[in-house]
Amino acid sequence: MTELVAGLVAGRAARGAAMTDLGFACLDVRPDPFAASPTLVFRLRLTETGGAVVQALALRCQIRIEPQRRRYTREEAVLLGDLFGDRSRWGDTLRALQFANVSAMVPGFTGVTETDLQVPVTYDLEVAASKYFAALDDGEIPLILLFSGTVFTRTAQGMSVEQVPWDREVRHRLPVAVWRELMDRCFPGEGWVRLSRETLRALHRFKSARALATWDDAVEALLAQAEEAAR
Repeated sequence: MTELVAGLVAGRAARGAAMTDLGFACLDVRPDPFAASPTLVFRLRLTETGGAVVQALALRCQIRIEPQRRRYTREEAVLLGDLFGDRSRWGDTLRALQFANVSAMVPGFTGVTETDLQVPVTYDLEVAASKYFAALDDGEIPLILLFSGTVFTRTAQGMSVEQVPWDREVRHRLPVAVWRELMDRCFPGEGWVRLSRETLRALHRFKSARALATWDDAVEALLAQAEEAAR
């Protein structure tokens, strides 16, 4: 496949056809109100300045969090200790986190087009990105979007295939409020913690033995006991 693509690109260049020159911009991010599971919608603008007629674009996007690009309150820093350790070590530990790898098919266009990129989001606090989001009180989440993929273009001789250059990237700052809005749509006023079966069963025994009405009551009782023991 690599040899085929290289051959098509070389043949196109030899015929003097215009090579694609794609640029990307992220216009905004919003929650998807109709998705069955938590999903963010990234609105992208694609610009082709090489004069090519794009028939279709098989787009791939890797999204990373760049935690070193924002400031943190004292309380946020405490909650981020699970990810980055003590704040004194952040010069070494504050590194990019993987958020998502997604794909999309972009219909044909000439010049400029806009498209939506659907990005599923989990509330599993065992996942580093979710743990990071949940630790933030306000402000923005610094993201970098790294693009790749395959471009299909029309030429006088037929169809040509090119690869999206690996240096195509865009930075965007996602408001924490948008992430919270998304989670409140799917899990209003709630959060999720994954427990082993043994731990869940022990918690169930604790809850039943004290006739506690909810799991929240059980956890609150355990926290109260731990605070009392620490005094």
